[in-house]
Amino acid sequence: MIQLIYQYSYLQMLDFLTTVAFLLNGVEEGNPLVRWAILAAPSPLLGLLLVKLLAVGLGIYCWQTGKLRLLSKINVGFAALIAWNLVSLILKSSYQA
Repeated sequence: MIQLIYQYSYLQMLDFLTTVAFLLNGVEEGNPLVRWAILAAPSPLLGLLLVKLLAVGLGIYCWQTGKLRLLSKINVGFAALIAWNLVSLILKSSYQA
């Protein structure tokens, strides 16, 4: 079931990219812990990258300890979150046009 950790890592990368797109468009990060990391780090991208590296580490922990069902559910949640982020970015750009 190594594909679960690959999917998880890929979804973390997509969440990173959509968050960067939000930040570039003036949208504030919704997660208070991630917002704190972005503000506390020397640069917002570094703060976000550190959060995502920590998240991947937690995903690897779940995978290695056999928490595959949990990891699968988290993947579904992140896929939905990324879809929501993309829809929000599209709607924001359509209102700016």
